[in-house]
Amino acid sequence: MKKAQGNHAGIRADKWLWAARFFKTRSLAMQAINGGKVHLNGSRIKPAHKLAAGDQLTIRKGAYTFAITIAGLSLQRGPAEVARSLYCESQDSQQQRQQLREELRLQGKAGARHERRPDKRARRQIHRFKTGQLDSFRPDE
Repeated sequence: MKKAQGNHAGIRADKWLWAARFFKTRSLAMQAINGGKVHLNGSRIKPAHKLAAGDQLTIRKGAYTFAITIAGLSLQRGPAEVARSLYCESQDSQQQRQQLREELRLQGKAGARHERRPDKRARRQIHRFKTGQLDSFRPDE
């Protein structure tokens, strides 16, 4: 029998991260915890570690870091509004994420731009160049 939402003393870390919508699946939450991306009060934890209200979590997702305090526990994943009520994020953490977001925006995502695959004409030119058929290589073809 499931315990009521407010009555349980602790909940698994991977399940809470999933319910709080930090990760899309419990499997991804478990991988993040095992990979050292989630710290409880400054130390690494395991996916089955029991979390309680008042615990301090540091979560790294990509380039962003979240410093949060657990405000509530939930056994189920609910709407985003309910998920946001499960934690309180520090002002410093919010400011750092906003600053990083602005820096990445100003960089113009230069590193994230992908070139498309060569089309038929470009493949022919690459093939001619690689096979040494430069006499038949015409750049405008």
